[in-house]
Amino acid sequence: MNHVVTLQDAVTAFADFMEPTNAELDDIDREMPVILADVDLLDAQITTLDRVPSEFDMRRIRRARRRALAARVALLNQTARASLPGGAA
Repeated sequence: MNHVVTLQDAVTAFADFMEPTNAELDDIDREMPVILADVDLLDAQITTLDRVPSEFDMRRIRRARRRALAARVALLNQTARASLPGGAA
């Protein structure tokens, strides 16, 4: 009989030292609108997996796709403004 051994102790032994830094948490907060827009887009796409999409479904997907794109553009613009010297955009 083969025994299955988990590596839980080895994996979580250093968990206290592997917490995200404040800078990483700030990055997650900054990217949260993009993450939420992507979740909305995936939700709209998942609802149509088991059926033929209706016109309402297609509009929902288009709107979600536009929101996801707008969130990405806003994040890129925010990042570009932060990286330019003197605050010029």
